[in-house]
Amino acid sequence: MQAIPLNLYEELEGLDPKIKSVFLKLFEYLIKERVTKDDFQRLTEKVEKLADIVAELAVAQKRTEEELKSLSKTVAELVEAQKKTDEELKKQSNTMAELSKTVSELSKTVAELAEAQKRTDQKVAELAEAQKRTDQRLAELAEAQKRTEEELKALSKTVAELAEAQKRTEEELKALSKTVAELAEAQKRTDQRLAELAEAQKRTEQKVSELAEAQKRTDQRVAELAEAQKRTDQKVAELAEAQKRTEQKVAELAEAQKRTDQRVAELAEAQRRTEEEVRTLAQELKRTRQDLGGLSLSFSYAFENEAYRMLPQILKRYGLELEAKLIRKEVAGEEINFFATAKRNGETVYIVGETKLRLDDTKKRDDVFKQLEKKISAVKKVYGDVQIVPLIVTHFAKESMLKKAKERGIIVVQSYEW
Repeated sequence: MQAIPLNLYEELEGLDPKIKSVFLKLFEYLIKERVTKDDFQRLTEKVEKLADIVAELAVAQKRTEEELKSLSKTVAELVEAQKKTDEELKKQSNTMAELSKTVSELSKTVAELAEAQKRTDQKVAELAEAQKRTDQRLAELAEAQKRTEEELKALSKTVAELAEAQKRTEEELKALSKTVAELAEAQKRTDQRLAELAEAQKRTEQKVSELAEAQKRTDQRVAELAEAQKRTDQKVAELAEAQKRTEQKVAELAEAQKRTDQRVAELAEAQRRTEEEVRTLAQELKRTRQDLGGLSLSFSYAFENEAYRMLPQILKRYGLELEAKLIRKEVAGEEINFFATAKRNGETVYIVGETKLRLDDTKKRDDVFKQLEKKISAVKKVYGDVQIVPLIVTHFAKESMLKKAKERGIIVVQSYEW
């Protein structure tokens, strides 16, 4: 007796729990009622379509994993660029400290610069006020970020089905890739700003050097030095403004990086949930395979039992009169589905039969002839060189297989003949 082929089990693995339940009920019905050739063909086509859907889902999952790997690499490169930016800012901070020291020493030697110092204090006060406004703006941004996070949490509760979640994951990956590209562009602009800041720093140092040299050469050029100091104040103010813009850009970059980290963490969590769902699905498919294995055996036995009842009359059409009823028997280690002795033209013959739900020219199903030959050899080994009538009982047989069976002298009985 042959069970349902393994490739049919593999095609059934794409069923979700609801479809599986319907399919199991259908098999129970098929066991109780006789199945026609058309019914069986339609059932096979539906199973093949379900297998294609599972294959497409596997391909989509593979694309998601590849995009996540690419995104991880891009984020790592961005982190490295951020480290370089921090080092450059640190160097600029050291340079600013040295410049402040030089200006302080010049202030001690030039009493007339006291008025300039007052203006500098005023500028510092203005900068402090601007810093307060910046802190306030950052607080507002933090509050906006908090609201955004709450909206994201509320939005995540609407995710219900795995297929829809997979689709949104792919869309979010595309959007995140675009955000990373924009972040890289912002990094380039920051590098350009730093270069401009370094150039302005060089010009400032040159002006300070000229001022010190002028002070050493002559005290009469104090007026000129005061004028140069004014220019220096202007350059320092410009530098402070450029520094302010740079700090703002750095803050924006840090905020964008924070959002990126958050999105990556959310994607990782979504991936973990996806993997958990896949594991659950695998367990369900394993249980389905076990259930279908049992149903396959039951279906095959039901088909054979029906054949035991109908074959005696059908075999008479081939001139075979049974001497005893057909039985299932083990001979020399081989299980024979249909075994009996019969009279044909007054001579005793042995009927050796096999069941096959579908007889077509696929490689696996073509093996039924080899299996039947092995069982015939087993009968001859036990009963001697007796005359054998080979028999195959099936639901449906293709013309090419009927031709092969006829060439081998095999009787093929299809269920519609009942």
